[in-house]
Amino acid sequence: MEILKGKVAIITGAASGIGKRIAEKFAESKANLVLTDINDDIKVRAEELAKNYSISAIGLKHNVSIEQQCKEVVEKTIEIFKKIDILINNAGITRDGLAIKMKEEDFDSVISVNLKGPFLMSKHSFVYMSKQRSGKIVNISSIVGQTGQAGQANYSASKAGLIGLTKSLAREFARRNINVNAIAPGFIATKMTEKLDEKAISTIIQQIPLQRLGTVDDVANLALFLSSDESSYITGQVIGVNGGLYM
Repeated sequence: MEILKGKVAIITGAASGIGKRIAEKFAESKANLVLTDINDDIKVRAEELAKNYSISAIGLKHNVSIEQQCKEVVEKTIEIFKKIDILINNAGITRDGLAIKMKEEDFDSVISVNLKGPFLMSKHSFVYMSKQRSGKIVNISSIVGQTGQAGQANYSASKAGLIGLTKSLAREFARRNINVNAIAPGFIATKMTEKLDEKAISTIIQQIPLQRLGTVDDVANLALFLSSDESSYITGQVIGVNGGLYM
């Protein structure tokens, strides 16, 4: 299905995991892409998608916590594609540790990337989406932003803050016909969960009503829907992709 044909999407943190799969899904749906990541491989990744799916795609090295870089990514998108239809705020980091032992810089860096980054990208994208009077912004939050998680005070706070940001921007941007929603994944099978031993995975699955880990496709499919015209009356929502772990 080519439901994003002719659309232009910026996807942050697109070099691996959920962001990588979202980029693939969007390429399959014929969106033109601006992929960003702190990893230099993002440029090669964009070239591969452009070739494999006959779309236009560029890869930019980008730290979402630096406002000037966010502004430059948005301006580069406008320079090349003349518009921005979709923004996927996916870039994120973890710096886990018990709160009593957590270093200030570990708290600050996670908040800066996971929460300030989406704010900066949304702020600069809105300038152009507003002129178009259309746009879709999808923020990738997390179940731990809804439930909390021991050892992840910084990450949980950033993802909970992203939920608040989503709702506030949805109210501000609605007057310009811009939809802002959040996805809150639960335990998704990625390289991060691959590091867990079988016993830990088994314990997690026992707590999930659907009795399995999620896949990156589960998240990417929802991102695709929320970025399409099919979701035009949905805004300010936080949709869980968690197998029923949090209801």
